[in-house]
Amino acid sequence: MHRARRVAIVAASLALVPAVFSYVHMIIEPSNSSIGIRSVEWLRDNGAAGLVSRAESIYYSLTAPSKGGPTLRALPQVGYGDAVGTRARRLHSQRLTAYRPHRVAPLLHPALPGEGVWRSARPGAPKAAPLLITTLRNQPEYPRVIAGLAWIDIKRTTVTLNPGRLEPSVPVPRGSMDVPNRLRGKLLATFNSAFKLSDSHGGFVLNGKTYATMHDGLATMIGYRDGRVDVIDWRYGPNAPSSISFARQNLPLIVYKGHTNPNLGNGPEWGATVGNAILVWRSGIGVDSHGNLIYAAGEDQTASSLAATLVHAGAVRAMELDINSYWVSFITYGAPGASAPSNLLLGMERPATRYLTPDDRDFFAVYSR
Repeated sequence: MHRARRVAIVAASLALVPAVFSYVHMIIEPSNSSIGIRSVEWLRDNGAAGLVSRAESIYYSLTAPSKGGPTLRALPQVGYGDAVGTRARRLHSQRLTAYRPHRVAPLLHPALPGEGVWRSARPGAPKAAPLLITTLRNQPEYPRVIAGLAWIDIKRTTVTLNPGRLEPSVPVPRGSMDVPNRLRGKLLATFNSAFKLSDSHGGFVLNGKTYATMHDGLATMIGYRDGRVDVIDWRYGPNAPSSISFARQNLPLIVYKGHTNPNLGNGPEWGATVGNAILVWRSGIGVDSHGNLIYAAGEDQTASSLAATLVHAGAVRAMELDINSYWVSFITYGAPGASAPSNLLLGMERPATRYLTPDDRDFFAVYSR
């Protein structure tokens, strides 16, 4: 009996050795994520994904805001200069061709000062600034919840997809894993990419080469070799055609033809980590009818509220990007050379210098042309 117990203990100890080595290796390898976050990710990648997801769901359910209650008295100030609504009229009167988005109509009344008003992300920017930002209360049932929005003029910017240290989790030329120094002079913004490939089961294309197999029917942010960027329902098969420079997939589209996906209520389809209806930090990227990009992010969002916000801001197609407070980032740079970095929303957890040093996750960067 005692011998059998000793044999069982030794066998159990030996079985733990690979896990211990794996965990120690994860702890000592370079990373810009906290030990706590890396430990959670290690558990998720080593057989405990269901346990982690249940724990996260319980935590977010307990910390979710209550419906109703007093609304905010003011919104955080974002952007610089005159409201773009006023500038849009000036541009029209001068018969200039630059398209400017309309103000995003407030969803709660009375509207707060600056709510939904597009402003330049950089002081002293020209009238036709290529990057505009704003905030609004996007869920009437939660009147203290704020969403941040960014509008990117594709004709006057260049967007790149940049690999991180750990994502994508396939062999790929990783470069500097931050914004390259040689490109920082024209840097306007950076923002988070999508789920880990192991969670999204999507594809990854960089510099025209397919590094992770593409899948038809998945939402995909693509960059063409001619500089255009789009968000589409992928229908090109397992490998990217020669016209595409980069592509990043993540789940099905949440907005198509200007309407939210009717399947957003299907938890298993959208809950690769936490469920579709859990109130959590979420982010998404869409394209408007003029081919420009619209980014949206906010705390205490469901997949449905994120999609509805993108539609409300003018998106005709859109996809969900990453979720959870640790991964959602949209950063603007107030001066050339990646100077004066600033998070779009105060509640974004990571520092505004996040992508100026090597990062664990892949990300997008926006440059002026």
